[in-house]
Amino acid sequence: MGYRGTAYAGWAVQPGQVTVQSTLEAGLAEALGHPVRATAAGRTDAGVHADAQVVSFETTSTMPSSSLVQILPRWLPHDIWPIEASDARPSFDARRAARRRWYRYALWRGDVPTSSWHGRSLVVTDDLDVRAMRNAARSLLGKCDFGGFVTQPPEGGSTKRTVFAADWLEYGPLLQFEIAANAFLKHMIRGIVGGLMWVGRGHWTIDQFSQAIETADRRDAGPNAPPIGLTLFRIEY
Repeated sequence: MGYRGTAYAGWAVQPGQVTVQSTLEAGLAEALGHPVRATAAGRTDAGVHADAQVVSFETTSTMPSSSLVQILPRWLPHDIWPIEASDARPSFDARRAARRRWYRYALWRGDVPTSSWHGRSLVVTDDLDVRAMRNAARSLLGKCDFGGFVTQPPEGGSTKRTVFAADWLEYGPLLQFEIAANAFLKHMIRGIVGGLMWVGRGHWTIDQFSQAIETADRRDAGPNAPPIGLTLFRIEY
């Protein structure tokens, strides 16, 4: 499924908040005729988008999965949409079964993004040293402690994650940071992008970015990039 996260307080259900999960579950309940609890592969934060979120849920309905994709949109707002559906084994859990999650962060270098990137890319008008940003991103590869890039560390949990890929890609005025890991911490990618942008603007050297990873101390890291440019775009199982 896909969604634009601008109007939502993230994926997960929160009291008094409009979230993607609560909105999807309400739509599924209408379509299937019974309450549904949905599990997502990536629990995106407030304002974060998804092009390929994977969701699992149990149902007693006999409706074919192909029909659900056709019917469900009538119960969902325009900024949440199903892409495809299929039957899974009873033990399948979209979150626990996922091995790698891929995100991209989009920067639009110029004044006005094209319509396809409007509202889902961060507009930057100053020059960025992309080569330095790419070199700094190499420090992210492997198993590292990313506690320095997290605003809310998990209580009693590890802040170590394994990053399989991290690089900047250029498509004319569009600059995209793509990163894949076994899992991500809250605001981890936004903290990383904020640090890499500091490198690109000359506020940090590549070594200073690497040091921010090594110390795993939030006080040594830069500001978070805003959520507008972040999209979950691939899940590997």
